[in-house]
Amino acid sequence: MVRFSFLAAAVYLASPTEAFAPAASQVRTQRLTSPSNDVKVTPQIASPTLLADMLVQTELPEKIYLPTDKESPQVLGGIKIGSRKLTVITGASSGLGLNCAVALSKTGRHFVVMAVRDVEKAKRVAKEMGMPDNTYTVMKLELGSLQSVRDFVFNLKAFKSARPLDNLICNAAVYRPTDPEPAWTDDGFEQSMGINHFGHFLLANLMVDDMAKAKDPRMCIVGSITGNTNTVGGGLVYPQADLGNLQGFEEGAKKPIAMADGKPFFGAKAYKDAKVCNMMTVSELHRRYQESTGIAFSSMYPGCIAETALFREKRPWFRKAFPWFMKYVTGGYVGQEEAGERLAQVVDAPECTKSDVYWSWNGGAQQVGRWSADGKPKGAGGSGGEIFENAQSDAVRDREVSKKMWDLSCQACGMGEKDFPKAAMSP
Repeated sequence: MVRFSFLAAAVYLASPTEAFAPAASQVRTQRLTSPSNDVKVTPQIASPTLLADMLVQTELPEKIYLPTDKESPQVLGGIKIGSRKLTVITGASSGLGLNCAVALSKTGRHFVVMAVRDVEKAKRVAKEMGMPDNTYTVMKLELGSLQSVRDFVFNLKAFKSARPLDNLICNAAVYRPTDPEPAWTDDGFEQSMGINHFGHFLLANLMVDDMAKAKDPRMCIVGSITGNTNTVGGGLVYPQADLGNLQGFEEGAKKPIAMADGKPFFGAKAYKDAKVCNMMTVSELHRRYQESTGIAFSSMYPGCIAETALFREKRPWFRKAFPWFMKYVTGGYVGQEEAGERLAQVVDAPECTKSDVYWSWNGGAQQVGRWSADGKPKGAGGSGGEIFENAQSDAVRDREVSKKMWDLSCQACGMGEKDFPKAAMSP
């Protein structure tokens, strides 16, 4: 009972209060437009100070992906890849994605494509983490731009040539619980949904046919307990994920529509809703394409990586207290290295070839951890334990809502006939 009180207190402190903390501005200063023709303006020479003041009066949203950001494709990748499996990991420059890339690169069985926003950062951290030079390459991918997703797919195919992609890990995510107002992607989506769901949704669809040519292909979209209301983190921590009737998607899911259910913006809920869409996407991919392609579509929850950069929007006191709380009170804590190894296991281990599975470890976080002699609660999805097939919430498994989410996501992403997989679709 005492432990539950601790949990309730942490939930209260971490969620509603943080959700309304001011966020740093994400804007780029741009030049003022010319005054309207019906306004009489007296020409004058502006002083440097006056000009500077004028230039900061109007601030417009920064473009996430510019034409100059487009990379020239790398070539002759087949020589580098050799006989190893080719594995793409999004968000591989930090946290879970980086540690997964490290784990796979050191097996000797995988050549990793680190698909990242910041190419130079990824190159630097790969060396710092000791990834062997001939085990990876870095490519630009900005999931907040559907054009960048298409450019990445073009560059990936140029790099690998005729050989197929073996594994796709959709890991990258943003979490903006403290933002009082939504931030937007280049395509007009609220960033949590646009980056976490729509960007990956398009990427997954564009790679299905290519992966169908591989032996033992696997596609994993990282899920979360926060999107499953049958868990402690998803059912007891406010707010709960809830897509409603997808009214926001029906209205186009673009600015000013910020939430899937069409309601006012709530940063913490936006992340959870996106994770529901991620897990639904896995189930829909399985239902539609697994039989004809042989791809194992799965999701997973790696445990609570309490020190990951995903919590960078939280206040300093929270970032210090949260790992301790998850480690010694709830038992949900897992270190970044172990979490990365868990994600790597899903695409590498022979026991993970089954499709339409939500993989978890050590109890799957469906309860608060039980007491253990080492002082670290067990059974809450944290460190240790064996992999198993976890159960998702009824809301995530809702067939009708999943189908509607899929259809509306296709529309939101502007997918045409050439974008849909050519693989035979199951009835």
